[in-house]
Amino acid sequence: MLYPSNLEVKLGFDKIRELLKEACESNLGKSFVDKVRFSADQNNVEMWLSQTDEFVRIISSEELFPNSNYIDLAPLFGKIRVDNSYLLEEELFDVILSLKTLNNCLDFFQEKREEYPVLSELTYPIVFDEDLLWSLARVFDERGRLKDNASDRLYEIRKGILEEKQRLRRVLDNIINRTKKEGFTPDDVSVTIRNGRMVIPVLAEYKRRVKGFIHGESATGQTVYLEPTEVFTINNEVQELEYAEQREVVRILMELTGYLRPEIENLRQYMQFLGLVDFIRAKARFALKIDACKPKWSEKKEFNWQVAKHPLLLLKHKELGKEVVPLNIFLEPNQRILLISGPNAGGKSVCLKTVGLLQYMLQCGLLVSVNESSSFTMFKDLFIDIGDEQSIENDLSTYSSHLINMKHLLGHVNKKSLFLIDEFGTGTEPQYGGAIAESILMELKESRGMGVITTHYGNLKEFADKREGLMNGAMRYDLKKLQPLYELEIGKPGSSFALEIAGKIGLPNRTIDNAKKKIGVKQVSFDQMLGQLQLQQTELDKAERKITAREKELEELTEQYAQLKSHLENQEKKIINEAKQKANAIVKDANKEVERVIREIKEKKAEKEAVKKQRERLDKLKQETAVKEQFEKAQAKSDEIKIGDYVQLKGQDTVGQVVNIKGKDAELSIGELTSFVRLNRLEKVNRKAYKDQGKTKSFSGFDYVSKQTDFNPRIDLRGMRAEEVIPTLSTWMDEAIMLGVNELQIVHGKGNGVLRQVTRELLKSYKEISSVRDEHADRGGAGVTLVSLN
Repeated sequence: MLYPSNLEVKLGFDKIRELLKEACESNLGKSFVDKVRFSADQNNVEMWLSQTDEFVRIISSEELFPNSNYIDLAPLFGKIRVDNSYLLEEELFDVILSLKTLNNCLDFFQEKREEYPVLSELTYPIVFDEDLLWSLARVFDERGRLKDNASDRLYEIRKGILEEKQRLRRVLDNIINRTKKEGFTPDDVSVTIRNGRMVIPVLAEYKRRVKGFIHGESATGQTVYLEPTEVFTINNEVQELEYAEQREVVRILMELTGYLRPEIENLRQYMQFLGLVDFIRAKARFALKIDACKPKWSEKKEFNWQVAKHPLLLLKHKELGKEVVPLNIFLEPNQRILLISGPNAGGKSVCLKTVGLLQYMLQCGLLVSVNESSSFTMFKDLFIDIGDEQSIENDLSTYSSHLINMKHLLGHVNKKSLFLIDEFGTGTEPQYGGAIAESILMELKESRGMGVITTHYGNLKEFADKREGLMNGAMRYDLKKLQPLYELEIGKPGSSFALEIAGKIGLPNRTIDNAKKKIGVKQVSFDQMLGQLQLQQTELDKAERKITAREKELEELTEQYAQLKSHLENQEKKIINEAKQKANAIVKDANKEVERVIREIKEKKAEKEAVKKQRERLDKLKQETAVKEQFEKAQAKSDEIKIGDYVQLKGQDTVGQVVNIKGKDAELSIGELTSFVRLNRLEKVNRKAYKDQGKTKSFSGFDYVSKQTDFNPRIDLRGMRAEEVIPTLSTWMDEAIMLGVNELQIVHGKGNGVLRQVTRELLKSYKEISSVRDEHADRGGAGVTLVSLN
């Protein structure tokens, strides 16, 4: 049982749901987030946690797992069911992408079955027909369009369209050249499309000088778009072929849709699997964001959490660059209820909500932000009384609503329950509120349930100190700085530090002295004693941390010294051995040379001329060695790269100028692009090579038909360096413009955005481009740029 009905909102789990949805790739995964529910079945929870834990390992290992095209195909099922209906090309391509993602997921888990056994079990009910995927994918290209060879008829039609358009363009090019000479058209015009027909721009004042049909005019009215009579018949031929092409495309699409009709139930199962995988991955991504883990299960009805952190507070503090003070807390059969006291704004409520939210997350199958050594237990019920429930509609005061919650708790709490109560007993006269709270606390203790309660009442602290099953806890406070430490200390009650806080705020001393008199010497002394105990504890903790840090520093220095000593000894031995080897080699070589000279002198009977020749030979060898060493030093110095030099990447033609050198890296200026490259990857070139790179390349013997047949309107720049992109992309764009291609696709990936930026900057220089935009999110998003040409 969960109480109250808005428990998720009070704990902040509704925000956790939103964060999980943000981590999903698709609506398929988001639909599973909406289905997350609290469970008391340990087997289910264990399975959910293991699935998420395995996916955390997949992400952390950076293994190649399908991360895109988790497309919900359910909206297409209605259209698929209807006979003689068909899916559009983009819809069928979505089916193909989704099936490919499914196939890749199944292949991954098949290969990694031993490493990820729990996730691999999800694949057992899936029966995937690879022939279905092949039947669909074989007729589509990478852009999601039907290939020319999708059918013999389509191939013949598109071949005819291409031939007619080429013929049409040749005729129009001749007409444009003629009209340019006669001054009827602007100098920079080219063939364009209006109403699906190829036309030429003609100056409005000469529109009657060129025979043809007008299909529109420019925005200024100075130019009209005219279809010359010479190409009217050819344009008609093209249009008729395009109608035939559309009919054949519809026929093929109907046939392909027919393949899917008997597979609807399987497709539904596929979507269920992909949605579940997307959901589990979202849980894993969220777990990595909050440094979460899969804790251990306690065999007894108890839990012990170490370094527990409120996940939402952790994320907020990460954004602000702050650290969260962790929580260490435990409950066990002999100490089932923890009573936390301390000053306002000292962290009592955050501590309470951390316990509730982490326990709820765990029993919903989410990894939790605690240390791996922490242990958890299962609860069947979770009851909370947090916040102000005052209601004008029901005529309830804050205290009345608290009492209603207490009534519900007393009627349902048992040994399988966890209850959390904030500001226990407040909202009415302290004398009566404290007494009622003490009575309720006694009954909760008898219920054998576990709970955490925050309070300011002294009688409750005293009650918890004297009763078995209860224990006090305090939120620590720095008396010197008069500020909370947000640390929970279990074993003793805490003071509210009301008088100290009042003094810090600036209330007059006489006011505080009068308050002390009204409170009574006994109560003031008790609070002061608690404060002194906390102060002493704080000092002891500081001293302990300091000693621990010193010991750790000493251990590190000792280890460094030992490593350094060992390294020096090894180096000494190595140097001595190398020196001995070199000395032996020198002596050995010298002996050989002496023996050789002596032998030669003896053979020639010690002729003076022979001795002289040997000496000259040795002197010459010595000179050659010295010259060679000087040459090598000079060569190395001349090859040294300096600021201002022109260089190119070894094995490539890209040339740039060195504008700065930082250590082993050189900053290059390549056109408008700046890049950092390792010096050992560069070689010097002359200024002429740098200038030649900037010259416009000329094209001769351009084979229009061959180029148009071989040209691919999709280019993949992934893996290239920024300096390689500019010449590659420039050449490809030039060909696209000359061939009259209308739509282009540039794949550069997301990464750190450098390739995308370089690509977009280069595209700005082309006036032939009408629009530049990102691909659809399901087909690459910001990792793919779509270009439309005029």
